[in-house]
Amino acid sequence: MIEPAAPPRRLIGRILRPVVTIAALLYFVIDALVYWIIRPFARWLGGLPIFAGFVRWASGLERYPALIIVLLPLVLLEPAKWAGAWLLATGQPSTGLVVLVGAELLKITLVERLFHITRDRLMTIPWFAWIFTRLVGWLERLKALPPWQAVRRLAGRVKVLAREAARAVRLWVQSLG
Repeated sequence: MIEPAAPPRRLIGRILRPVVTIAALLYFVIDALVYWIIRPFARWLGGLPIFAGFVRWASGLERYPALIIVLLPLVLLEPAKWAGAWLLATGQPSTGLVVLVGAELLKITLVERLFHITRDRLMTIPWFAWIFTRLVGWLERLKALPPWQAVRRLAGRVKVLAREAARAVRLWVQSLG
């Protein structure tokens, strides 16, 4: 008697791998773009005196507790971003946008500051250093691609136009007074 063949897992894996890779790439590109936009505000917020005691405490942590405090904002705030997206999709744009932007701002501020504070200790964890090195290399290759460069040039032009518009508005307001 011939038994039926099991589902070909390799075939399913080959089919799903590109889909998952594209989804992950899109997610990381969107996250990187949001980070690039709000990084100045996140740095300002992270530099407030209220965080000074926390920075001293985090600076003294060993490598695995340091890893936990870096990952904690990701674990807690990533689901909040999905909740914000759900609120947007279900017709609650104001609440959804506040949740989405707030969660992203908090996540970026906390993770960026905590990683900066604990980077040396985190890089002593072999698997973390391996993943980090690969991720940075992957991001550098992504940034070298022509579409990324085009977006950077466009963003630079938008930034210059925004500054010029702000200057014009400031001069106009001064001329009124």
